[in-house]
Amino acid sequence: MTAPERAPEDALARAERAGIHRLSLPTPFLVGRINCYLIEDEPLTLIDTGPNSGKALDQLELALAERGHRVEDLELIVITHQHMDHFGLLDILARRSGAEVAALDLLAPYLARFSESMDADDQFAESLMRLHGVPADVVSSLRTVSSAFRACGCSAQVTRRLHHGDELALRDRTLRVLHRPGHSPSDTLFFDERRAIMLAGDHLIAHISSNPLLSRPLEPISGAARPPEAISDAERPRALITYIDSMRATREMPIELTLPGHGDPFLDHRTLIDQRFAMHARRAQKMLGLIRDRPLSAYELAHAMWGNVAVTQAYLTLSEVLGHVDILVRDGLAQELSSGNVVRFGATAPAVGR
Repeated sequence: MTAPERAPEDALARAERAGIHRLSLPTPFLVGRINCYLIEDEPLTLIDTGPNSGKALDQLELALAERGHRVEDLELIVITHQHMDHFGLLDILARRSGAEVAALDLLAPYLARFSESMDADDQFAESLMRLHGVPADVVSSLRTVSSAFRACGCSAQVTRRLHHGDELALRDRTLRVLHRPGHSPSDTLFFDERRAIMLAGDHLIAHISSNPLLSRPLEPISGAARPPEAISDAERPRALITYIDSMRATREMPIELTLPGHGDPFLDHRTLIDQRFAMHARRAQKMLGLIRDRPLSAYELAHAMWGNVAVTQAYLTLSEVLGHVDILVRDGLAQELSSGNVVRFGATAPAVGR
Protein backbone atom coordinates (compact mmCIF):
# COMPACT_ATOMS: atom_id res chain seq x y z
CA MET A 1 0.00 0.00 0.00
CA THR A 2 1.48 3.34 -1.01
CA ALA A 3 1.72 6.31 1.31
CA PRO A 4 -0.78 9.15 0.90
CA GLU A 5 0.53 11.77 -1.46
CA ARG A 6 1.82 14.89 0.19
CA ALA A 7 0.28 18.01 -1.22
CA PRO A 8 2.50 19.37 -4.00
CA GLU A 9 3.28 23.05 -4.28
CA ASP A 10 0.29 23.72 -6.52
CA ALA A 11 -2.03 22.14 -3.93
CA LEU A 12 -0.50 24.25 -1.17
CA ALA A 13 -0.93 27.25 -3.42
CA ARG A 14 -4.54 26.20 -3.89
CA ALA A 15 -5.19 26.66 -0.18
CA GLU A 16 -3.53 30.07 -0.36
CA ARG A 17 -5.64 31.02 -3.38
CA ALA A 18 -8.68 29.98 -1.36
CA GLY A 19 -7.60 32.45 1.30
CA ILE A 20 -6.45 29.83 3.80
CA HIS A 21 -2.97 30.41 5.23
CA ARG A 22 -1.06 28.03 7.48
CA LEU A 23 0.48 29.65 10.59
CA SER A 24 2.95 27.22 12.21
CA LEU A 25 3.53 27.81 15.93
CA PRO A 26 5.84 26.12 18.49
CA THR A 27 4.56 23.88 21.27
CA PRO A 28 6.34 22.26 24.23
CA PHE A 29 4.83 18.87 23.34
CA LEU A 30 6.39 15.89 21.57
CA VAL A 31 4.10 16.37 18.59
CA GLY A 32 6.02 19.54 17.70
CA ARG A 33 4.63 22.58 15.94
CA ILE A 34 0.92 23.17 15.52
CA ASN A 35 -0.77 24.45 12.39
CA CYS A 36 -3.24 27.26 12.92
CA TYR A 37 -5.07 28.50 9.84
CA LEU A 38 -5.94 32.08 9.00
CA ILE A 39 -8.93 32.38 6.65
CA GLU A 40 -8.92 35.75 4.95
CA ASP A 41 -12.63 36.28 4.57
CA GLU A 42 -15.36 38.16 6.36
CA PRO A 43 -15.19 37.64 9.24
CA LEU A 44 -11.40 37.32 9.44
CA THR A 45 -11.12 33.85 10.95
CA LEU A 46 -8.46 31.93 12.87
CA ILE A 47 -8.75 28.15 13.21
CA ASP A 48 -7.05 27.15 16.51
CA THR A 49 -4.65 29.36 18.46
CA GLY A 50 -1.55 27.49 19.60
CA PRO A 51 -0.55 26.97 23.25
CA ASN A 52 -0.53 29.66 25.91
CA SER A 53 3.11 30.75 25.71
CA GLY A 54 4.94 33.98 24.99
CA LYS A 55 6.90 32.30 22.19
CA ALA A 56 3.75 31.05 20.46
CA LEU A 57 2.08 34.46 20.79
CA ASP A 58 5.13 36.26 19.39
CA GLN A 59 5.26 33.96 16.38
CA LEU A 60 1.52 34.25 15.82
CA GLU A 61 1.76 38.05 15.82
CA LEU A 62 4.64 37.91 13.32
CA ALA A 63 2.74 35.49 11.08
CA LEU A 64 -0.34 37.71 11.15
CA ALA A 65 1.78 40.77 10.38
CA GLU A 66 3.21 39.04 7.30
CA ARG A 67 -0.38 38.86 6.04
CA GLY A 68 -1.03 42.49 6.94
CA HIS A 69 -3.09 41.75 10.06
CA ARG A 70 -2.95 42.15 13.84
CA VAL A 71 -4.46 40.11 16.63
CA GLU A 72 -6.94 42.95 17.08
CA ASP A 73 -8.22 42.37 13.52
CA LEU A 74 -9.47 38.85 14.24
CA GLU A 75 -13.27 38.59 14.13
CA LEU A 76 -13.89 34.85 14.56
CA ILE A 77 -11.81 32.20 16.37
CA VAL A 78 -12.73 28.56 15.84
CA ILE A 79 -11.45 25.70 18.04
CA THR A 80 -11.15 22.17 16.64
CA HIS A 81 -10.83 20.24 19.92
CA GLN A 82 -9.93 20.23 23.59
CA HIS A 83 -6.14 19.78 23.59
CA MET A 84 -4.12 22.69 24.95
CA ASP A 85 -1.87 23.19 21.94
CA HIS A 86 -5.03 24.05 19.98
CA PHE A 87 -6.72 26.54 22.31
CA GLY A 88 -4.15 27.83 24.84
CA LEU A 89 -4.04 31.40 23.51
CA LEU A 90 -7.81 31.63 23.11
CA ASP A 91 -8.56 33.88 26.07
CA ILE A 92 -5.76 36.33 25.23
CA LEU A 93 -6.73 36.54 21.57
CA ALA A 94 -10.46 36.85 22.27
CA ARG A 95 -9.92 39.61 24.83
CA ARG A 96 -7.59 41.60 22.58
CA SER A 97 -9.70 41.24 19.44
CA GLY A 98 -13.25 40.98 20.75
CA ALA A 99 -13.67 38.10 18.27
CA GLU A 100 -16.56 35.68 18.39
CA VAL A 101 -15.45 32.26 19.65
CA ALA A 102 -16.95 29.18 17.99
CA ALA A 103 -16.57 25.59 19.18
CA LEU A 104 -18.52 22.37 19.50
CA ASP A 105 -21.35 22.69 22.01
CA LEU A 106 -19.92 19.82 24.09
CA LEU A 107 -16.61 21.65 24.36
CA ALA A 108 -17.96 24.95 25.70
CA PRO A 109 -18.33 23.88 29.39
CA TYR A 110 -14.86 22.29 29.29
CA LEU A 111 -13.25 25.53 28.12
CA ALA A 112 -15.28 27.71 30.47
CA ARG A 113 -14.05 25.76 33.52
CA PHE A 114 -10.64 24.67 32.31
CA SER A 115 -8.99 24.15 35.70
CA GLU A 116 -11.88 22.03 36.99
CA SER A 117 -11.97 20.16 33.69
CA MET A 118 -8.28 19.32 34.02
CA ASP A 119 -8.76 18.18 37.62
CA ALA A 120 -11.50 15.81 36.46
CA ASP A 121 -9.35 14.64 33.53
CA ASP A 122 -6.41 13.90 35.81
CA GLN A 123 -8.58 11.99 38.28
CA PHE A 124 -10.07 9.96 35.42
CA ALA A 125 -6.59 9.19 34.03
CA GLU A 126 -5.24 8.24 37.45
CA SER A 127 -8.17 5.91 38.05
CA LEU A 128 -7.65 4.12 34.75
CA MET A 129 -3.90 3.84 35.19
CA ARG A 130 -4.25 2.23 38.61
CA LEU A 131 -7.00 -0.06 37.34
CA HIS A 132 -4.78 -1.27 34.50
CA GLY A 133 -1.60 -1.90 36.44
CA VAL A 134 0.44 1.30 36.11
CA PRO A 135 2.67 1.53 39.23
CA ALA A 136 1.80 4.19 41.80
CA ASP A 137 5.11 6.05 41.37
CA VAL A 138 4.56 6.34 37.62
CA VAL A 139 0.99 7.58 38.18
CA SER A 140 2.27 10.21 40.61
CA SER A 141 4.98 11.38 38.20
CA LEU A 142 2.52 11.74 35.34
CA ARG A 143 0.15 13.73 37.54
CA THR A 144 3.02 16.14 38.24
CA VAL A 145 3.81 16.46 34.52
CA SER A 146 0.15 17.13 33.74
CA SER A 147 0.01 19.86 36.36
CA ALA A 148 3.13 21.49 34.93
CA PHE A 149 1.59 21.67 31.45
CA ARG A 150 -1.64 23.32 32.58
CA ALA A 151 -0.12 26.74 31.99
CA CYS A 152 -0.33 25.95 28.25
CA GLY A 153 -4.14 26.09 28.46
CA CYS A 154 -6.69 28.67 29.59
CA SER A 155 -10.29 29.18 30.53
CA ALA A 156 -12.33 30.91 27.85
CA GLN A 157 -15.93 31.55 26.90
CA VAL A 158 -17.45 30.08 23.75
CA THR A 159 -19.89 32.62 22.31
CA ARG A 160 -21.14 30.48 19.43
CA ARG A 161 -21.88 26.82 20.13
CA LEU A 162 -21.65 24.56 17.10
CA HIS A 163 -23.42 21.27 16.46
CA HIS A 164 -22.71 18.40 14.12
CA GLY A 165 -24.08 19.26 10.69
CA ASP A 166 -24.17 23.02 11.25
CA GLU A 167 -22.93 25.45 8.61
CA LEU A 168 -20.41 28.12 9.52
CA ALA A 169 -21.10 30.78 6.90
CA LEU A 170 -18.46 33.32 5.93
CA ARG A 171 -18.81 35.82 3.09
CA ASP A 172 -17.00 33.71 0.45
CA ARG A 173 -17.39 30.17 1.78
CA THR A 174 -19.44 27.88 3.97
CA LEU A 175 -17.77 25.40 6.32
CA ARG A 176 -19.69 22.28 7.26
CA VAL A 177 -19.25 21.37 10.95
CA LEU A 178 -18.59 17.65 11.50
CA HIS A 179 -18.13 16.02 14.91
CA ARG A 180 -15.61 13.18 14.52
CA PRO A 181 -14.69 11.96 18.04
CA GLY A 182 -11.88 9.50 18.70
CA HIS A 183 -8.58 11.31 19.08
CA SER A 184 -10.53 13.37 21.61
CA PRO A 185 -14.25 13.50 22.46
CA SER A 186 -14.55 16.96 20.87
CA ASP A 187 -12.73 16.51 17.52
CA THR A 188 -14.44 18.79 15.02
CA LEU A 189 -13.80 19.04 11.28
CA PHE A 190 -14.61 22.01 9.06
CA PHE A 191 -15.29 21.13 5.43
CA ASP A 192 -15.39 23.61 2.57
CA GLU A 193 -17.57 21.49 0.30
CA ARG A 194 -17.36 23.78 -2.73
CA ARG A 195 -13.55 23.70 -2.73
CA ALA A 196 -13.25 20.13 -1.32
CA ILE A 197 -10.86 21.37 1.38
CA MET A 198 -10.95 19.85 4.86
CA LEU A 199 -9.64 21.59 7.97
CA ALA A 200 -9.01 18.44 9.96
CA GLY A 201 -7.48 19.38 13.32
CA ASP A 202 -5.86 16.22 14.71
CA HIS A 203 -8.41 13.83 13.22
CA LEU A 204 -5.98 12.94 10.41
CA ILE A 205 -2.24 13.67 10.35
CA ALA A 206 -0.05 12.30 7.56
CA HIS A 207 3.29 11.70 9.28
CA ILE A 208 2.03 10.24 12.58
CA SER A 209 -0.99 8.28 13.72
CA SER A 210 -3.39 10.31 15.84
CA ASN A 211 -3.55 8.57 19.21
CA PRO A 212 -7.13 7.86 20.33
CA LEU A 213 -6.58 9.04 23.88
CA LEU A 214 -8.67 7.65 26.72
CA SER A 215 -10.59 10.75 27.65
CA ARG A 216 -13.27 11.51 30.19
CA PRO A 217 -16.62 11.91 28.42
CA LEU A 218 -17.49 15.57 27.95
CA GLU A 219 -20.16 16.51 30.46
CA PRO A 220 -20.71 19.20 33.08
CA ILE A 221 -18.31 19.09 36.01
CA SER A 222 -20.30 18.00 39.06
CA GLY A 223 -19.55 17.27 42.69
CA ALA A 224 -16.44 15.75 44.17
CA ALA A 225 -14.30 13.41 42.11
CA ARG A 226 -14.79 9.75 42.91
CA PRO A 227 -11.83 7.82 44.32
CA PRO A 228 -9.88 5.75 41.77
CA GLU A 229 -11.30 2.43 42.94
CA ALA A 230 -14.84 3.67 42.28
CA ILE A 231 -14.41 3.72 38.49
CA SER A 232 -14.94 0.44 36.66
CA ASP A 233 -13.45 -0.48 33.30
CA ALA A 234 -16.96 -0.73 31.89
CA GLU A 235 -17.38 3.05 32.34
CA ARG A 236 -14.50 4.14 30.15
CA PRO A 237 -15.03 5.11 26.50
CA ARG A 238 -13.81 2.79 23.74
CA ALA A 239 -11.80 5.54 22.06
CA LEU A 240 -10.16 3.55 19.25
CA ILE A 241 -13.42 1.91 18.19
CA THR A 242 -15.03 5.36 18.15
CA TYR A 243 -12.11 6.75 16.17
CA ILE A 244 -12.27 3.97 13.56
CA ASP A 245 -15.99 4.68 13.10
CA SER A 246 -15.19 8.37 12.66
CA MET A 247 -12.46 7.66 10.10
CA ARG A 248 -14.84 5.39 8.22
CA ALA A 249 -17.30 8.28 7.89
CA THR A 250 -14.52 10.66 6.79
CA ARG A 251 -13.26 8.15 4.23
CA GLU A 252 -16.49 8.48 2.24
CA MET A 253 -16.22 12.24 1.89
CA PRO A 254 -15.19 13.94 -1.40
CA ILE A 255 -12.08 15.58 0.08
CA GLU A 256 -9.33 16.71 -2.30
CA LEU A 257 -7.02 18.54 0.11
CA THR A 258 -6.65 17.97 3.87
CA LEU A 259 -5.16 20.65 6.11
CA PRO A 260 -4.10 18.93 9.36
CA GLY A 261 -3.33 20.33 12.79
CA HIS A 262 0.28 19.12 12.56
CA GLY A 263 2.61 18.45 9.66
CA ASP A 264 2.10 18.91 5.94
CA PRO A 265 -1.18 19.08 4.03
CA PHE A 266 -1.91 15.96 2.02
CA LEU A 267 -4.01 14.52 -0.78
CA ASP A 268 -5.78 11.15 -0.93
CA HIS A 269 -7.24 10.86 2.55
CA ARG A 270 -8.64 7.44 1.66
CA THR A 271 -5.17 5.90 1.29
CA LEU A 272 -4.12 7.32 4.65
CA ILE A 273 -7.25 6.02 6.37
CA ASP A 274 -6.83 2.57 4.81
CA GLN A 275 -3.25 2.50 6.10
CA ARG A 276 -4.47 3.36 9.58
CA PHE A 277 -7.10 0.62 9.47
CA ALA A 278 -4.41 -1.91 8.49
CA MET A 279 -2.02 -0.68 11.18
CA HIS A 280 -4.63 -1.01 13.93
CA ALA A 281 -5.54 -4.51 12.75
CA ARG A 282 -1.86 -5.58 12.81
CA ARG A 283 -1.31 -4.12 16.25
CA ALA A 284 -4.40 -5.83 17.66
CA GLN A 285 -3.17 -9.17 16.31
CA LYS A 286 0.26 -8.62 17.87
CA MET A 287 -1.35 -8.01 21.25
CA LEU A 288 -3.51 -11.09 20.81
CA GLY A 289 -0.31 -13.11 20.38
CA LEU A 290 1.07 -11.72 23.63
CA ILE A 291 -2.00 -12.61 25.72
CA ARG A 292 -2.31 -16.12 24.30
CA ASP A 293 0.49 -17.31 26.60
CA ARG A 294 -0.93 -15.76 29.77
CA PRO A 295 -3.29 -12.96 30.81
CA LEU A 296 -1.63 -9.54 30.99
CA SER A 297 -2.61 -6.14 32.28
CA ALA A 298 -2.64 -3.25 29.83
CA TYR A 299 0.55 -1.91 31.44
CA GLU A 300 2.26 -5.28 31.06
CA LEU A 301 1.19 -5.35 27.43
CA ALA A 302 2.58 -1.85 26.92
CA HIS A 303 5.92 -2.97 28.36
CA ALA A 304 5.98 -6.00 26.10
CA MET A 305 5.25 -3.79 23.07
CA TRP A 306 7.38 -0.71 23.75
CA GLY A 307 9.71 -1.32 26.71
CA ASN A 308 10.72 1.82 28.63
CA VAL A 309 8.44 4.00 26.52
CA ALA A 310 5.64 2.43 28.54
CA VAL A 311 7.01 4.28 31.58
CA THR A 312 7.85 7.66 30.08
CA GLN A 313 4.63 7.79 28.03
CA ALA A 314 2.47 5.61 30.26
CA TYR A 315 -0.90 7.18 29.50
CA LEU A 316 -0.32 7.32 25.76
CA THR A 317 0.73 3.67 25.64
CA LEU A 318 -2.12 2.68 27.96
CA SER A 319 -4.54 4.35 25.55
CA GLU A 320 -2.94 2.50 22.64
CA VAL A 321 -3.13 -0.89 24.34
CA LEU A 322 -6.68 -0.57 25.61
CA GLY A 323 -7.85 0.63 22.21
CA HIS A 324 -6.57 -2.49 20.51
CA VAL A 325 -7.69 -4.82 23.30
CA ASP A 326 -11.16 -3.29 22.92
CA ILE A 327 -11.13 -4.43 19.28
CA LEU A 328 -10.17 -7.96 20.35
CA VAL A 329 -12.89 -8.05 23.01
CA ARG A 330 -15.47 -6.71 20.56
CA ASP A 331 -14.51 -9.40 18.05
CA GLY A 332 -14.71 -12.17 20.65
CA LEU A 333 -10.95 -12.86 20.60
CA ALA A 334 -10.13 -11.61 24.10
CA GLN A 335 -11.84 -11.25 27.45
CA GLU A 336 -11.42 -9.20 30.58
CA LEU A 337 -10.35 -11.26 33.59
CA SER A 338 -10.66 -10.37 37.26
CA SER A 339 -7.30 -10.22 38.99
CA GLY A 340 -7.55 -8.46 42.33
CA ASN A 341 -7.61 -4.69 41.87
CA VAL A 342 -6.00 -4.84 38.41
CA VAL A 343 -7.75 -5.72 35.16
CA ARG A 344 -6.03 -8.30 32.95
CA PHE A 345 -6.89 -9.57 29.49
CA GLY A 346 -6.64 -13.08 28.13
CA ALA A 347 -7.32 -14.76 24.81
CA THR A 348 -10.66 -16.53 24.51
CA ALA A 349 -9.14 -19.52 22.66
CA PRO A 350 -5.64 -21.02 22.48
CA ALA A 351 -3.46 -20.48 19.44
CA VAL A 352 -3.92 -22.98 16.60
CA GLY A 353 -1.55 -25.96 17.03
CA ARG A 354 -1.02 -25.50 20.75
